[in-house]
Amino acid sequence: MQASLKALLRELETFGRQHDSSVAERTGRMLNITPDTGEFLAVLTRSMGATRILEVGTSNGYSTLWLADAAGAAGTVTTLELAPEKATLARANFARAGLHERIRLVEGEAGAFLAGCDSASVDLLFLDSERRAYAGWWPELARVLRPGGLLVVDNAVSHAQELAPFMQAVREEAGWSTSLVPVGKGEFLAVKH
Repeated sequence: MQASLKALLRELETFGRQHDSSVAERTGRMLNITPDTGEFLAVLTRSMGATRILEVGTSNGYSTLWLADAAGAAGTVTTLELAPEKATLARANFARAGLHERIRLVEGEAGAFLAGCDSASVDLLFLDSERRAYAGWWPELARVLRPGGLLVVDNAVSHAQELAPFMQAVREEAGWSTSLVPVGKGEFLAVKH
């Protein structure tokens, strides 16, 4: 990772923390992943050679930058964001990082986007969005991941009760292996056989 990207990530980490401490409404917060989660996502991306990455929940692009850097020049991250103001921040951050050519930012609702994706078209899928919607998206999430593809769900420890029904449903699904990793706010991993 280049020094300029490291500096930008530190800046965004500080910005996110300061911004979120002054905003009461959840939808207005950046809600960025933790730095150790970013490192973890980068290791996962590199170790599996993921080049087709889908992220649901861009915010200001902090996690997207970790993924795009790890995917390398051959990789592409498609990231979905519903809030126009966050999408604007993210675009600026992608350009500042020099990674904008590796990133496709889609503004809109994730369920509709997923329905239009090709089957087995994603190597790694990172969910950090509206947790209550995950169960409804599950058939499409499972369909778009390739065999051997990896689903990573953020906030699996910090919001364990809210995510419990979704995680249990995935655990009970035939053809999947799962693990709960206590890094950052907790990452739920599911590999498609």
